[in-house]
Amino acid sequence: MKTKVILTSLIACIGISVNAQNAKMEEPKGKVILQVFGNFHTGFGTTNDDRGFELDRSYLGYEYKFGKGLTIKGVMDVGKSSDVNDYHHIAYIKNALIQWKTGNLTLNGGLISTTQFNFQEKFWGYRYIMKSFQDEYKFGSSADLGLSATYKFTDWLSADAIIVNGEGYKKIQKFDGLNYGLGITLNPFKNFYIRMSGGLNESGEDGKKDIANLATFVGYKHEKFTVGAEYNHLWNATYSDNADQYGYSVFASAKIAKYADLYARFDDLYSKSDWNVKKDKQAAIIGAQFKLGKYVKVAPNFRMSIPKTDHEKNIYSAYINCYFGF
Repeated sequence: MKTKVILTSLIACIGISVNAQNAKMEEPKGKVILQVFGNFHTGFGTTNDDRGFELDRSYLGYEYKFGKGLTIKGVMDVGKSSDVNDYHHIAYIKNALIQWKTGNLTLNGGLISTTQFNFQEKFWGYRYIMKSFQDEYKFGSSADLGLSATYKFTDWLSADAIIVNGEGYKKIQKFDGLNYGLGITLNPFKNFYIRMSGGLNESGEDGKKDIANLATFVGYKHEKFTVGAEYNHLWNATYSDNADQYGYSVFASAKIAKYADLYARFDDLYSKSDWNVKKDKQAAIIGAQFKLGKYVKVAPNFRMSIPKTDHEKNIYSAYINCYFGF
């Protein structure tokens, strides 16, 4: 009798312990999001007078996990105006979304991060120093209003789909067209990734062409080094017929100490029949990153920009980029 009582009590204690652990895992929790990107830069030669301190971008937000896979997130983006004559910082809502994860399925709704180049950006890993290729050369927006879904079929295969307005997060919906995207991510063996994605952005306006994009990416990420390469093609940029843009980016980084990395990248941007030759260029960057504690990064780097017009000279500059965030 005593043995049965002891066993019953022990099983009950184990059950209570397991339930307590599960309850702890499901406990709601939130966190503040704060990220600040800044730099000091100076040009050389013809751009010697281009120098100064600059606050590139600031993110401020909050994320709250309710448990059972349900999360809400809101982020404010404070950055520079795209108007060269406007010296004011402008605030936007970057994210205002609800996310639900259940099993291998993840759903996002609201003002969400787009999937067009999100994977490449994270793989590059130095967003505060330089945006990834598609973001840098305006092939698409990093956030928009709509829905997305990701499903992990196996350890080596996942797919995603997205439907958003198409205007990005800085503009309201003006026309009736929508932006659709599909992507596949492969992880055929450890640390090696292949990403393929495409999309169609409807113009929603008479006389304008739909924009189509296609991207391929291959990368290898080791604990000591990272290498990656991507090719991107954009048809009918600015919703104009035959206004195609395309190009590639290759990059690499290496960890030389617990607190220090080296990185390098080369971009090459073209336009069909040189319709946008004034913005076509090759660009290179090489530098180092130093982690000063848990929340601060400092990254000195040297940059070169090679315009593809005959009358423009190469641009050389040095930067010290800084990041603070948690």
